[in-house]
Amino acid sequence: MARQRTPEGPPPPPAVQKLRIRYAKRGRLRFSSTRDFSRALERALRRAGVPMAFSAGFHPHPLISYANAAPTGTASEAEYFEIRVTERVDTDALREALDEALPAELAVVEVVEAGPGTLADRLEASDWRIVVRGAERAALEEAVAAYLALERAETTRTFKRGPKTFDTREPVCRMVVEGVDPEGCAILRLVVRHTTPSVRPDDVLTALHAVTGFAPPVPPLVTRLAQGPLLEGESGVADPLATDREAVGSDR
Repeated sequence: MARQRTPEGPPPPPAVQKLRIRYAKRGRLRFSSTRDFSRALERALRRAGVPMAFSAGFHPHPLISYANAAPTGTASEAEYFEIRVTERVDTDALREALDEALPAELAVVEVVEAGPGTLADRLEASDWRIVVRGAERAALEEAVAAYLALERAETTRTFKRGPKTFDTREPVCRMVVEGVDPEGCAILRLVVRHTTPSVRPDDVLTALHAVTGFAPPVPPLVTRLAQGPLLEGESGVADPLATDREAVGSDR
């Protein structure tokens, strides 16, 4: 029986602090994938001198976890990841150093020390802003009213295991045309509960076209404004890092 190999050298230093970080993905970098961001992030962490904690074993990797990333092609003001470090760091100083080390269109918005509980459990829903370019507000409002009157609005998307049909209507907590942008394009706001499979803004627009015939003349501009716990009445989402700030504040 072959002997099991063990890594040579001492084990990696233990993690002493877990941090939760909110960042924004803007401009052209909305087309970057989670893998693209992870590569840019690891380079930025090294440049910023962050004392990252690593896993043990033959192929150690930084202890970084990502939470519910936005689809490629959408901008976001509310992306999150967690990182463990081997020395305690000042969160404000880390935010500034990491923000400076990342490309300009990837902005580090906030760094907090993690409190009790898991971040993923707090990300219950997302608030989306969709600029429907080339669409008249009245036509969009009529389509939205017809969509909201339905009990189900299905769409089909292809996953790794093949195409899957699912309902987009039930997870939509709020859907309203809230005005127009400076160029006269209608603005649609969506609050969508996180489900499995996840219902994305493009899924809702595809279902909207299927049941009402409405289709944007050109691809819309989609931005996630926030994600977090559902507010009472399911009209919006709360800040998922508020609990962490309170926990750290109570310890001081």
